[in-house]
Order: sequence, then C-alpha cells, then structure tokens
Amino acid sequence: MPDAVLSSLPSPADRVLSNRTALVTGASSGIGWESARLLAEHGATVLVHARTAAEGEDAVARLAAAGADRSRLLPFAADFRHLAEVSALARAVAATVPALDLLVNNAAVMAPERCTLTDDGNEVSLQVNFLAAHLLARQLRTTLAAARGARVVNVSSSLHRTAAMNWTDPHRVKKYSRVAAYAQSQLALTMATGEMAPEGSGITAVSLNPGLCDTALLPLYGRVGAPPAEGAAAVVRLCLPGTELVNGEYYDGGDIAPTAQVVHEERSRRRLAKLADQLVAQA
Repeated sequence: MPDAVLSSLPSPADRVLSNRTALVTGASSGIGWESARLLAEHGATVLVHARTAAEGEDAVARLAAAGADRSRLLPFAADFRHLAEVSALARAVAATVPALDLLVNNAAVMAPERCTLTDDGNEVSLQVNFLAAHLLARQLRTTLAAARGARVVNVSSSLHRTAAMNWTDPHRVKKYSRVAAYAQSQLALTMATGEMAPEGSGITAVSLNPGLCDTALLPLYGRVGAPPAEGAAAVVRLCLPGTELVNGEYYDGGDIAPTAQVVHEERSRRRLAKLADQLVAQA
C-alpha cells in the first residue's frame, strides 16, 4: 500500500473507532474484506456481510487470523440477488445492535454478458449494486439515526461519469451492454447518496471512487489494479470521526471530486428515488 494512502489513516494503536459499530457489505473479499480488516484494526465492531453463511464465517476466520478481535466480528449472510434477503439482513442488524455508526455499501457485481434479471425482475447489477444499498439505507435509517452521527459510505466508481439513466428501460432489456448496465448502477448509487441521509436524521452519506483495484470487477476496466487494501484505505478514511464530510458529495483521493451532471439535478434525484422505491416495493 503506498505511503500516501497509509498516512491518511491514524495509527491503529489510537483505536479511534473503538466505540463504533460498522456494517460492511460484500466483506468476503476484495475492498470489502480489507475495509472490514482496517475498521476492526482501528477498534470498530464489524458486522461482516457475505452472500452465504459459509462465506461469512470464512471471512471472519480470515480477519481473526489477520489479527482482528474475533469477539468483535459478527458474520451476516444475504444474497443481494434476492431483495427479501436484503430486508432480512436489515432486520437482523437492527435486532443485533441498538445503533449503527457506519454503513459501508460495498457489495457489487459485474453486469453479465447478457441481460440477466433477478427473481425480483431487476437487472442483476442494478439490484446488487444499487437497489440493495437503497433498501438497506432506508430500512436501517432508525438504527443509523440512533447512533447520532452515523455515516453511510457508498463505494461507487469513476465509471458513473460515463453513464446515463435509462428511465424508460432501467433494466436495459431492449438494448443491453454490460458496461452501460454496470456504469448505470454506479451512477444510480452516486445520485441516491444524499437521499440516504435526509435532513434532520443526523446521518451523513457520501460516495467515493476507491480507485482502480485488483478485484473481481477489474475486467470491466481491463487494466492492472492496485492492491484492494489501497481502495479500502480510501473507504475507511471517510469513516473516521476526524474526517470532515459534506453530505451527498462524491470523493476521490480524499477530496470532493466532479461527478456526472445529473448527480446534482434535484429533479433527477427525486425521479430516481421514486423509481427505486417502486423497484423494491415488494421486498
């Protein structure tokens, strides 16, 4: 991990997150697993989400082997290709912790070669990468608000700037491209960030580009990536109480960065919120 990234984080000995609880989605590998490791290293209790119970237990075992306190690691399982499991995850988290300080929406999948719909009727990358985060943030709002200063950190992508929302065919059934579908999912996540922290809730929500890392998503970019720990350091930096954040903004390299123009269009954000609510209505 480059020195510049390491220097953005305090010493683990400071335990700056010792009184905080974090849920990291997609924490079984890549940036999610490394984010869970760094959060635990800085003292947080980490709810480790994975697609299956076996993957969650394995992730926790590897975190403990890497030095994390096993007693402060709690595995949770939910397959985000099924919205009912997302809702069940939210209920399980709310039943387990009285307050949630950090929600890291990291779970993501590549859009497949051909348009693929989930059992809920949504294009799979739109559901896993965006709708699941939208649903979690909505259903955990009371638990987040109880923390009085909670943060939602959405792991997005610079590809969102190349995307456009297909309002008439959001699942892109009529004209499908895996890159366009994936980029749209990241655009939607970035656009919806502010809505995850309504005024008066005490929650702050931001999105970020973790950089090009060597994860399962790398083939979409077709280049060599940095170690996932580098992207995780960018994520965790935004989780630290000493890092000042501007609600609804998009970060890159630790600073607020330019976004697609539509991200700041109030009418488009309201339209997306309405669409997202419709798409998850049966969850």
